Amino acid sequence: MTTHMTGTREEWLAARLELLEAEKELTRRSDELARRRQALPWVRLDKEYRFESDEGSASLKDLFRGRSQLLVYHFMFGPDYKAGCPSCSAIADGFDGFAVHLANHDVTLSAVSQAPLAKLQEYKRRMGWTFPWASSLGGDFNFDFNVSVTKEQQREGGVEYNYERGGHVLDAKPEAVPEPVVQFAATCGTDVATYRRERPGMSAFVHEDGVVYHAYSTYARGLDGLWGMYQWLDRAPKGRNEGGIWWRRHDEYAQVNRAR
Repeated sequence: MTTHMTGTREEWLAARLELLEAEKELTRRSDELARRRQALPWVRLDKEYRFESDEGSASLKDLFRGRSQLLVYHFMFGPDYKAGCPSCSAIADGFDGFAVHLANHDVTLSAVSQAPLAKLQEYKRRMGWTFPWASSLGGDFNFDFNVSVTKEQQREGGVEYNYERGGHVLDAKPEAVPEPVVQFAATCGTDVATYRRERPGMSAFVHEDGVVYHAYSTYARGLDGLWGMYQWLDRAPKGRNEGGIWWRRHDEYAQVNRAR
């Protein structure tokens, strides 16, 4: 017998209509926030960032692939990782499905990570992905957009991430590191300190009249809306229903289920 509240169809409909008004208000608010994102001032980028891509050495302009807009997912895959972050992998699982639609609307989607290109290509093959993924190894791109930190910055503390210094779980003192971070580090084949030198994020750029501008970046919980599975779980009867880290890379579930 369920412990959840039950009711008649009429009671359900009354509650659903009340919720619908709240959902409509959230949609209107979301539309307003989108307009405010688009109204942010653009920052001209004069630094010459370099990347390694499937097509060879590339500039930031090259990552646009001839389009005027570029969306970059800052994928946590550091130089010493053996595999990409499981959370970033879950987000990236949806990229191939909609990247073609973006491409036909003047928007290029690309992931960027610090790992060497060969590692990224190997992991892409393992995951069965085809979206563009470039390596920023050896350059300032990740550091300038606050998704990578140096060993020195890590030792000194107070690293800037998500528009504040310190305060994020990835900046916790070694003795206070949350268990999920320890688990993720292990699944990436790194120690905790190495794992925490990379951060997830998303940045938007625009190319006009030969000039590249930075338009927007978001980090941490700002990425929730880009995580496809959570948008569906938030509409499931039991919601996210989380008691810890349950998700895996998509090719690891069978192994986990066999172990149960």
